[in-house]
Amino acid sequence: MEYTINKLAKMAGISTRTLRYYDQFGLLTPARAAENGYRLYGQKEVDRLQHILFYRELGMSLEDIKTTLDVIPGLTRDPISQLQSHLAALQAKRSQLDTLIANVEKSILAAKGEITMSNQEKFDGFIEKMIDDNEASYGEEIREKYGAAAVDASNDKLRGMSPEQFARAENLTKELNDALAAAMEHGDPAAEPAQKAAALHKQWLCVYWSTYSKEAHMGVAQMYVDDPRFTAYYDKIATGCAVFLRDAVRHYCS
Repeated sequence: MEYTINKLAKMAGISTRTLRYYDQFGLLTPARAAENGYRLYGQKEVDRLQHILFYRELGMSLEDIKTTLDVIPGLTRDPISQLQSHLAALQAKRSQLDTLIANVEKSILAAKGEITMSNQEKFDGFIEKMIDDNEASYGEEIREKYGAAAVDASNDKLRGMSPEQFARAENLTKELNDALAAAMEHGDPAAEPAQKAAALHKQWLCVYWSTYSKEAHMGVAQMYVDDPRFTAYYDKIATGCAVFLRDAVRHYCS
C-alpha cells in the first residue's frame, strides 16, 4: 500500500511540512513520485518513519538519527532487534523520569521541613539520568570496545561522585573545549597549546575512568574521528577538531 504525503502525515500525527523537511534533509525520501507529482510512500518508508519518530521521542537530533539509520551497519536490516532497542530505550527513559519525579517529590517534602534530604540525595537522580543517557546512546558500542567490566566500573565511579566532584567534571569539559578552540587557532597538534588540551582531556577521562592507559586514551581519540556522532560534537568547537584532538593525543601519549 502507498500513502500520499497528506495521508502519511495524518496517520503519523505530524505535519506535511515535517515530511518535506525530512525529505530535504535526506532522512526520509518518498518511494516515488506519481505522474501528478505527488510524493508516494511505501511500507519501507512507513517503517523508517516509525523509527525516526521513536528516536525523536528519545531526544536524538536529526543528524544523529540519520547516522544511526544509514551509517551504522546492521541496524536497518533487523526490524525486531531495532524495535527491541527502542523498547529498552523507552523503558530506560521512563525509569529516568520516575527517578527525577521521586527526587522532586522528596525535595518538596524537604523544603516543607517534613523530611531531611542530603545534598547527595538531591544530586543522585541527575547522575543516574546521565548514566542511562550514555548507556542508551553509546552503551553497546563502548561495552564491545572496552568490555562490560570497565564500563560498569566507570558508571559506579560516576554514581559515587559528590556534587563538588561532578561540578569539577563539568568545569573540566568547558576548560577542555576552550583549550581546544585556542589550540586550533595555533594550528599545530604537537605545540604547547594542543598538548595542554590533550592533558586536560586526560584529566577529564580520569574523572570517569577507574584506570587510565595511553592505549585507551589514543583509542578514544580515534573513536572521535571514526564515529560521526563524536566527530559532529567536536567539530562544533571548530571544523576538523576531532582529527586535531586525535593527533594532539597521539603526540601527548608518545
